[in-house]
Amino acid sequence: MSTATQSLRPLLERVRHAWRASPLPRFFGWWGGELRGLLPLRWRAWFSSGANWHLLQRVDTQWMLRRAGQHSPLACWEDGADALVQQAELSAALRGVDHEDLRLALLLPAAAVLRRTLTLPLAARDNLQQVMAFEMDRQTPFSLAQVYFAARELPSPAAAGRLNAELAVVTRGTLDPMLAHLHALGISIDAVDLALGDDRLGMNLLPVEQTPRRLRPRLRLNLALAAGCVLLLVLLLGQWLHNRQAVLTQMRDQVENMRGEAQQVATLRQQLQDNAGAAGFLAQRKKNTVSMLSLLQDATERLPDSAWLERFSVDNTGQIGIQGQSKQAAKLLDALKDSTLITNASFQGSIQPDPTSGKERFYLTAQVHQPSTGKPRSAVATPATGGGAP
Repeated sequence: MSTATQSLRPLLERVRHAWRASPLPRFFGWWGGELRGLLPLRWRAWFSSGANWHLLQRVDTQWMLRRAGQHSPLACWEDGADALVQQAELSAALRGVDHEDLRLALLLPAAAVLRRTLTLPLAARDNLQQVMAFEMDRQTPFSLAQVYFAARELPSPAAAGRLNAELAVVTRGTLDPMLAHLHALGISIDAVDLALGDDRLGMNLLPVEQTPRRLRPRLRLNLALAAGCVLLLVLLLGQWLHNRQAVLTQMRDQVENMRGEAQQVATLRQQLQDNAGAAGFLAQRKKNTVSMLSLLQDATERLPDSAWLERFSVDNTGQIGIQGQSKQAAKLLDALKDSTLITNASFQGSIQPDPTSGKERFYLTAQVHQPSTGKPRSAVATPATGGGAP
């Protein structure tokens, strides 16, 4: 785990520096402060940043505890007092502070800390701690084994390709006795820093190996809640997609059903149009077609009684074929001349006498006269033959 942590540390430091150099922390800090200012006083503590920093400072022989950003002390006790008394004073001052949010910083006097401002290449930003460790012998009269140090990047502008950094150094002989004394009192220190007005400078001179590891149950709970929210969001999105897919499938089924119904309606409409057309065609044909009964009646009325018909036929083109015998067959054309139904009468072949009956045998062709309205249609659908005419 330590090897993995050390391998990820440069990346985390790079991300941390990029975050601090961006305007986002200041914006979110201002925005969160404005939002918290709109809440009631009782609610503001619930939406605090979490870490509640308290500053512990030794002035001469007296210890003083105050909240970060406040000038008035919460508790004071003498360095030479009994350990139980000092612990009681500290516990009484921190009684209303959540132990999980409590952070305690030891403030050193300015005379105990050596501070140097350096101008470094921009490439040193990712490994600022290591660069300062290499520069320790050159920039301070101490070796690396004699001091605790911390470094930070300064926001002041620098030349192109350079950055301004600050190095803070405290000797181990100065800090170790103070840490040992507080450890004997059962006081755990989270950071060692310098005073900056009523607050701290923002550097941590406490070695990493001496930094206490605090359990943060609420952080775990918050992470679990966040994971649950993400899981619920994923499930919600999945359900939304499933519902959309179900609705889409239902709409497709409805469209297919409507398409089938529309196809059926189109088929029925086409059948209706075909039936209507066929009915109209039959009605028009019936209207424009001369009936066989009318033809027979007209031929019977015009042909003489001496004529005998052996065959009377009408084909699909309206052509009439009349075959029979008559005493004077040549006069048959004159008899049919004024007919309104039979036109263009003419003999087919020659007129021949029949020795049996003594009459003239003939074969006459004519055409059914179609009405003037509408297109010519066939006279009748079925040819017919007649035995004769009276």
